[in-house]
Amino acid sequence: MPATAPVNDSFAQRLLHWFDQHGRKDLPWQHDINPYRVWLSEIMLQQTQVSTVIPYYQRMSSAYPDVHALAAAPLDEVLHQWTGLGYYARARNLHKTAQIISTEFDGVFPDSVEQLQTLPGIGRSTAGAICAIAHNRHCPILDGNVKRVLARHHAITGWPGKTAVSKQLWNIAENKTPAQRTADYTQAIMDLGATLCTRSKPACTQCPVNTDCRAFTQGETHLYPGKKARKALPIRQTLLLIIRDKKQQILLQQRPPSGIWGGLWSFPECANEAELVTICQRFGIKIKNYQLADTLRHTFSHFHLDYTPVYIDTQGPATRIADSTQRWVVPTAHGEIGLPAPILALLQKLKQ
Repeated sequence: MPATAPVNDSFAQRLLHWFDQHGRKDLPWQHDINPYRVWLSEIMLQQTQVSTVIPYYQRMSSAYPDVHALAAAPLDEVLHQWTGLGYYARARNLHKTAQIISTEFDGVFPDSVEQLQTLPGIGRSTAGAICAIAHNRHCPILDGNVKRVLARHHAITGWPGKTAVSKQLWNIAENKTPAQRTADYTQAIMDLGATLCTRSKPACTQCPVNTDCRAFTQGETHLYPGKKARKALPIRQTLLLIIRDKKQQILLQQRPPSGIWGGLWSFPECANEAELVTICQRFGIKIKNYQLADTLRHTFSHFHLDYTPVYIDTQGPATRIADSTQRWVVPTAHGEIGLPAPILALLQKLKQ
């Protein structure tokens, strides 16, 4: 590992001075700092803006004040708390890690980057953030904001997702991270990327490290960091079967634990209209009538999902006994279960 930079290093010193005056110090996870609270916030902040995370974090930290409480909670309940935040694998990994720490580590988080990285959902940057912020250890981080700051400051070309570019940025991050006030520096560089060195229209004239920022001095901030080559996202299509009985209850089905919307509750699906009768028969349901609504689109990171709601009224009661992966719910009282945002929106529409 490169030699650690002293706190009076020009870059770190300027950044810390700026942080002391302008840094964010009242975010919910900045109070009563401990490894659990830092870990919870870091997982929630992955690919998600602070303003979006705050209300979710407040609810989660209130419902599960420590790792034992989170570990003991049913996964359904955790996914319900997460509903709307997206990237649900984060919630599943959160729950798995909580259980591991609660049972195998007696509720005490490992205090080394290497150990933390063995836990589900914790990569090098998240592990570094936990060690730096909770323990004030000399551990660099490289989240999206930090990648942008360092790529611009050093004019590092190429997409940060490439191994060679990532290695360059990690080397810079290690060299820039000071041996003292590491926790403050870590928060400072994240704040800089979130508030000034933003993806578009960065406020370069207010930046504390602009005098030797190569992207700024060359007028080329828009070039950094390099972007991933764009590929047209494939489109998948499905019909969402909104099956209503005479009591206006809706049938929900729990999805498999892995994959898209893993472990969440959704409507049964089928590929096309010709399969409607067959799919409904599997649930012991006879169709009285049905109507196709307008097709909607939900975009995931690697494909578009075009889904068409099909409103189905049943004829008589269901003849098949429901199992634990099925339930009939009232749209106004579906219970504390995890629901993907598009499914929740369709349920809420039924309330009207």
